[in-house]
Amino acid sequence: MTIATPAERTLTVQWDDPMTGARAARDLSGLDYLRAMADGSLPPPPVAKLLGFDFARAEKGEVEFVFHPHESQFNPIGTVHGGVISTLLDSAMGCSVHSLLPQGKAYTTLELKVNFVRAVLPANGKLLCRGKVIHAGGRMATAEGHLQDETGKLYAHATTTCMIFDAPAA
Repeated sequence: MTIATPAERTLTVQWDDPMTGARAARDLSGLDYLRAMADGSLPPPPVAKLLGFDFARAEKGEVEFVFHPHESQFNPIGTVHGGVISTLLDSAMGCSVHSLLPQGKAYTTLELKVNFVRAVLPANGKLLCRGKVIHAGGRMATAEGHLQDETGKLYAHATTTCMIFDAPAA
């Protein structure tokens, strides 16, 4: 992501073909797929580039993203939009579920509940968004997410329910 000087107020976003990762997902376990994105072997999804978050780590049942708030994500009252924060938490929680899936399985979010604890601003600096599986069954999983700064101060937390299914054929 390229961010112009404040006077210019422009944002340029570049991303790779999203189908490269989507095709690779069919041939890898969820954890292998996420680790390939985390280590740069596979490109991140365009939404990560657009919203400015990166993989920090992917483990079995848990993932962590790094997020740098920017004014291009502001709502009309001058804080990072709740939709951006919700998308970030949804991504982390969904990826934590994905990390447990064997090759040939996929997931989708069925339900998302977000609690906003305090405003997110660029002055907050680097934030960490962690997703962690609470329960994973054969057809459904639940997870929780937390958006915190490096000292552990909480900005938002969430829960999700995800449906697990056979990945669609190519």
